[in-house]
Amino acid sequence: MKKFSFNLQKALDIRVHREQECKIALGQAIGALSLLEHQVEALEQERTRIADHFSSGFEAADILTYDRYQQRLAYTKTRLLKEITGAEEKVEEARDELQDASCDRKVLDKVRETREIEYRKFQLDEDTKTLDDLFRPKLP
Repeated sequence: MKKFSFNLQKALDIRVHREQECKIALGQAIGALSLLEHQVEALEQERTRIADHFSSGFEAADILTYDRYQQRLAYTKTRLLKEITGAEEKVEEARDELQDASCDRKVLDKVRETREIEYRKFQLDEDTKTLDDLFRPKLP
């Protein structure tokens, strides 16, 4: 029996590769988003630590330093939140790309599966005919 051969196998391989690349891109986007979120958490912890540190007592010079540092932390947090918004958009784009790539691959997978079933059925019919011809009684 001849082995099944799918004519669109190269196209399927390309789609599988594209899907894998999209998975990697999504992972990278999620990683970048997670990193930014951790930076915001660390920033909040720093703000709390500094507030606790300066709440024990102030000197005149410390007030100005504390205020400027709090402003810098607030500015950094605002910038990080904007970056998080951009990173969330990239994650959504990567998810959409992955979904599209997955659908494209599944279409060719389904075509391959259907053709393989048709091929197996055809081969079974051919084998049955061959066996029938071999074992059919020959009439004189």
